[in-house]
Amino acid sequence: MPGEEGPGRDLRNFVLPEIGKLLETGDPWEPYRLLDPFGRPVEPAVVYFKDLLAGPYSPRTPRSYGMDLLRWWRYLWAFGIEWDRATSVDARDFTLWMKLADKPVRVHWRHRGKDPSEIPPRSRAGRPAPGTPNPVTGKPTMGTKYAPTTRAHFETVLRTFYDWHLDHNSGALLVNPFPLERSRHRGQRRSKSQGQGRQDERANAHHNPMDEFKKERKGRYRPSVPKRIPRRIPEDKYTEVFAGLRSHRDRALLAFWVSNGARAEELLSPKQGDAKVGQQTIGVIRKGTGEYQELPANTDAFVWLRLYQEEAWKKGVPRGRAQPLWWTLRRPWRPLEYDAARMMFNRANALLGANWSLHDLRHTATFLMLDDPNMPPVYVQHILGHKYLSTLDIYSNPSRDEVIAAGLAHHERQRRRRDNPPPAPPAPAYNPESLNNLFGGPIS
Repeated sequence: MPGEEGPGRDLRNFVLPEIGKLLETGDPWEPYRLLDPFGRPVEPAVVYFKDLLAGPYSPRTPRSYGMDLLRWWRYLWAFGIEWDRATSVDARDFTLWMKLADKPVRVHWRHRGKDPSEIPPRSRAGRPAPGTPNPVTGKPTMGTKYAPTTRAHFETVLRTFYDWHLDHNSGALLVNPFPLERSRHRGQRRSKSQGQGRQDERANAHHNPMDEFKKERKGRYRPSVPKRIPRRIPEDKYTEVFAGLRSHRDRALLAFWVSNGARAEELLSPKQGDAKVGQQTIGVIRKGTGEYQELPANTDAFVWLRLYQEEAWKKGVPRGRAQPLWWTLRRPWRPLEYDAARMMFNRANALLGANWSLHDLRHTATFLMLDDPNMPPVYVQHILGHKYLSTLDIYSNPSRDEVIAAGLAHHERQRRRRDNPPPAPPAPAYNPESLNNLFGGPIS
């Protein structure tokens, strides 16, 4: 009953404590471990991560799920709530806090442990206000609130986490504090006196195959997530970003990303032997499936790659077909990771005051391939690694720049029509042939 849930707690002034952490261990059998404030493993998360690793998930899935679990555990630790004693009131209150409160401001590692008064304020000179559109790209900047996608991911992770422990009878857990929407599991009941029994509780149990399926939310506290519109980087802006890169390695990476549409982390997976210059292909490990796939790329990408390799080998970067293709630029030599690649691209972005992401390069490559009338969409689907051809439908929607350009062109046509109105049509007159027939000849 809703009345049994109680009023909950007031979290207006609540600040999520920065206690506990998600530790990256480097152990493939346990790549991530959730630790409590005393450095002890959180056992419910440990066994859950092991189950994720055994399933058809990426090795980085425990990290994605672990960040949400850490956020939830920090809330539980702050109020002294046992994880298996949490109720829907606790889940509701924290979900509401994530919706209305500002995100905690992370303290730089140089200032951790200092008094807040000793920490210098962050300078935002020249930057747009949080949450406002970027003046160069039109993309919204990072806001002060948790994004709907973050809150939706959190709700899904915690609901599936508690479902898993309910199935395994873990601890004193009796109910899932993150329940499904009531309409999903509470079937409408009709009186037996009317000669009708209980309706089927399954969603869309009596669905008419001629009608579309009704879109239903999965979780009670799951927010509606706006549909993202893919954005391409205009050619002139891409040239400026490319010119702002500092090394041949970065130029080669950008050329590959924008020509073959690989995901950012996929392009960091090849070995040196996977870059086949003669065939003009590069082999990557696909995200999710883990399958190896060769992708075509333009010749410029391989030219920049060769320049980078010759320069790197002279400096002492390990050489060999089984060695990683991408390395850091300074000693000690380490394989290039996603975070370092993202920071490299952000530095080039900062020169323009833009906020494009590495994934926008994948979108740009997709638009370029789909703009080619001789490139069948089914080939584009295969290059991108999409399971269904219908996933390309989002690229048929007009972009922000195309909509604005079309609207401005419309207003310009309207202005020209007002300034130069068309001449008035000639006055109506009799048809000369009709007059000749009527009067028996031409009229002088």
